[in-house]
Amino acid sequence: MRHKNIPSVAPTSEHPSKLQRDLLPRILEMIRQDALLPGQRLPEAAFARRLQVSRTPVRAALRHLAERGVIAALPNGGHALSRPASEIPESEYAAASADLDAYCVAIARDRVAGALPSQASEADMMRRYDIGRPLLLRILNKLAGVGLVERRPGHGWHFSPLNDDAAIVESYAFRRIIEPAALLETGFAPDPAWLAEMRRRHEAMLARPWSETASVALFEMNCEFHEGLIAACGNRFLLLALQQQSRLRRYANYSWRYGPERVAVSCREHLEIIARLEAGEREIAAVLLRRHLDRAREVSLSPRAANPA
Repeated sequence: MRHKNIPSVAPTSEHPSKLQRDLLPRILEMIRQDALLPGQRLPEAAFARRLQVSRTPVRAALRHLAERGVIAALPNGGHALSRPASEIPESEYAAASADLDAYCVAIARDRVAGALPSQASEADMMRRYDIGRPLLLRILNKLAGVGLVERRPGHGWHFSPLNDDAAIVESYAFRRIIEPAALLETGFAPDPAWLAEMRRRHEAMLARPWSETASVALFEMNCEFHEGLIAACGNRFLLLALQQQSRLRRYANYSWRYGPERVAVSCREHLEIIARLEAGEREIAAVLLRRHLDRAREVSLSPRAANPA
């Protein structure tokens, strides 16, 4: 895996910032993952939420892609897909994104296996993964963005702790208490557009061929699903608690070892919950969610698996 430089923009365009350059491959990957249709408007707000950034850099990145002819600018503002998502070429943008995810998977696997200590210097990681410092920093910044690592004074980095079996049991017991209950809160009101987006993304995940690097996108989608359900009840403290649980589960999920079969089961269970919520059947959805968490706990404790929910 070698880093491919992101190309410069056309002479008539302003040079994108580092953040915007980092967003380009991730936006294209989301378009492909979601299997968006030609003419479909690209949702800036949804992309910004998924990328955990403001709408401003997302808008700038979309404008850059439009200038390069990858997507189309709309007359009244915004952008839309100009060709089927499957026909977007595997450009250097996508290659850079795939490289980043592959390194994230490798780091997660080494952490879970105990081969990578909780604290490591940049020099040690550059030697271990045979990469230069610019690429390493892009990888570490991506992991830092989801709370897996933080910079220490100097050139060292501290990785977040791993869950042992006892912590996994406690984590699922906690989630089993708060997540189904959130669906039954009086103020629970999921956005229909969000539910539709989640359904589309899960269906796209089921349709795409499984690859090792897809584990990153899978877990981030799963996080958004579970955290989105909690957010819909309007209780910020429940959401903060679940986000902490997500951070603790990322390493095991990035180093996914259970194969595409469990991916399909998890996605279909999520889709059934979505269908019940769209039908207004919150009580049934809560039961299904509790059952989903119980099954995920069993799988996560088996020798082959990593936390799947």
